[in-house]
Amino acid sequence: MGANERIDWTARASGLAPDGRAVIDGRRIDAADGQVFDKHSPIDGRRLGAVARGQAADIDAAVRSARAAFDDGRWSSKAPAARKKILQRFAEKILAAKDELALLETLDMGKPIQYALSVDVPAAARTIGWYAEAIDKVYDEIAPTAANALALITREPMGVVGVIVPWNYPMIMAAWKLGPALATGNSVVLKPSEKSPYTALRLAELAVEAGIPPGVFNVVPGYGHEAGEALALHMEVDAIGFTGSTRTGRRMLEYAGRSNLKRVYNELGGKSAFLVFPDFADVERAAKTVAGSIFFNQGESCNAPSRVLVHASIADQFVDVVRAEVPQYQPADPLDPATVMGALVDGTQLKTVLGYIEAGQSEGARLVAGGRQARAETGGCYVEPTVFDGVLNGMTIAREEIFGPVLSIIRFETEAEAIALANANAYGLQASVWSDNVNRAHRVARALRAGTVHVNQYDEDDITVPFGGYKQSGNGRDKSLHALDKYTELKTTWLRIDPA
Repeated sequence: MGANERIDWTARASGLAPDGRAVIDGRRIDAADGQVFDKHSPIDGRRLGAVARGQAADIDAAVRSARAAFDDGRWSSKAPAARKKILQRFAEKILAAKDELALLETLDMGKPIQYALSVDVPAAARTIGWYAEAIDKVYDEIAPTAANALALITREPMGVVGVIVPWNYPMIMAAWKLGPALATGNSVVLKPSEKSPYTALRLAELAVEAGIPPGVFNVVPGYGHEAGEALALHMEVDAIGFTGSTRTGRRMLEYAGRSNLKRVYNELGGKSAFLVFPDFADVERAAKTVAGSIFFNQGESCNAPSRVLVHASIADQFVDVVRAEVPQYQPADPLDPATVMGALVDGTQLKTVLGYIEAGQSEGARLVAGGRQARAETGGCYVEPTVFDGVLNGMTIAREEIFGPVLSIIRFETEAEAIALANANAYGLQASVWSDNVNRAHRVARALRAGTVHVNQYDEDDITVPFGGYKQSGNGRDKSLHALDKYTELKTTWLRIDPA
């Protein structure tokens, strides 16, 4: 039995009293007007505490703090090697607080504690540490000018970066923005989702403990239409890094137009296609992979492979394997280390997912497994892993992002039809191709309009590769060195060199 399995997470949770106050200029403070909102856990409805209801005045205070920190150079003027050492300490502190952070994440949004420990905390720390290690190894450029000139091409930090992140991977999504934004010398104001604010607030404290100067990393919790809108409209915010719904992403662009034309980098929704061809020999592995991917994190992943396009000749076998996998993903107590599927984030999301399931049935898809609310007696927000067969690409469940454990299986006859079906969607985040024919694998991967195409696997991932999508899945890329471009301005300094 591992150390984490010996921990009584239920007992730890009962003794937890998370601090919901904002972090501005390195200090915990209440909202300016004293307002709060109650935060409840989707596990069983328990009240976790009061959270500061940040609004325009609080965002303004955080932005002013961030601007002062940027302008006086307490962080932006530090040598990259100095920022590296501090960010490395920040990553170490995240790992040292892994039990506390994982428990906060699980209580906040319902994911199984085993994954909060093994995935979310290490991934957040790895992201911060990776950008720390990278930043003093990134070089600028010299243009190939004539002998009478020297043209320097340099990247400079933008200034104040507003970060707005969703509730499904609160720590990881924050780290994907914080790593490159802080490494390049910016100051940050982070607005976490009101549905999962606690780990962001704790991260800000750990950052100060690690040596990141006060004012450089601020966190203001609150609602999107209050704190989020105020941040996106603020005239002293130079860029917005947003992850969330396509609907809200459109608003981010609108807010930029209404304010100072700040840069907006949107990482939005997805309806990722998973294409299985008859020349792939191990149908069982493909089916088990898609089950594990769609049901991971309760299906609350923007890159979840929610559309399976499977060749008609192997579709029955594929469906049988997926159906047989469903029982092992039944929802259970997220605080139990053996649980693999937890609770949806709140009652609103539960209602949304159940509504999509109802739509699938009413539009003629065949319910193969699941389809009902689960564990209602706990007071929590659980839904069964759900599989539909006989889905048509025009059905609601095949077109719209559900953000729940709902899989749609669509049958096809030809390669050209599969590509057309996969691309006939507003999103273009990820996709997957399963084929033992190397020509087909490359051919189809090139034809798919998606930011990442997996071949004979799904969800294998690393901080070293970019993440983002085509079409309405957003713009720009998180992760990898490419993310540094989002948080820096490109400057040319042209020097004239006179002859002797």
